Amino acid sequence: MKPILVLYYSRSGHVHAMAEQIARGIETVAGCESLIRTVPAISSVCEAVEDSIPEQGHLYVTQDELKNCAGLVLGSPTRFGNMAAPLKYFLDNSSDVWLSGSLIGKPAAVFTSTGSLHGGQESTLLSMMLPLFHHGMLVMGLPYDNDTLMNTTDGGTPYGASHHAGSQNERILSDNEAQLCRVLGQRVAQTAKQLTP
Repeated sequence: MKPILVLYYSRSGHVHAMAEQIARGIETVAGCESLIRTVPAISSVCEAVEDSIPEQGHLYVTQDELKNCAGLVLGSPTRFGNMAAPLKYFLDNSSDVWLSGSLIGKPAAVFTSTGSLHGGQESTLLSMMLPLFHHGMLVMGLPYDNDTLMNTTDGGTPYGASHHAGSQNERILSDNEAQLCRVLGQRVAQTAKQLTP
């Protein structure tokens, strides 16, 4: 089975929900399996020490899981048009993976959630693509041959899946947003299957 790593950071649960939809899309591809992982929060005032296993939710990712994945789907909430610090911190410490070249030629995609409809979704998605390019990954988006992307009135961009959570985080994933997440996961898994023997 080819492991497709769905790696995310989520504070209010929306990116977490998106990760699970993406994993559902991955699981529709024979020979591929989803591996959902998260990253620990970081502290802005002191060196934070997290337990090695979170109290709830998905396990924390390891550098080996990143190194050995057949594909990667990366997700973060928007923080002023950029990815959240905990995810960037993990990626900033992936030099050993970069030196190994183990991600070169593997497919990758990105996803995000914002409080407002125009809250920096596209710039956040683009910011998450930058380290993927440095790792030599084949970055994929959502093509417009998908009718949902053409007609959505909430989340969804050609750069990756997105969600409009609302200013009070009151909005759950719409059917359109959930479907685009599944399509993105399926697309990465199908590509990984084609690229690796």
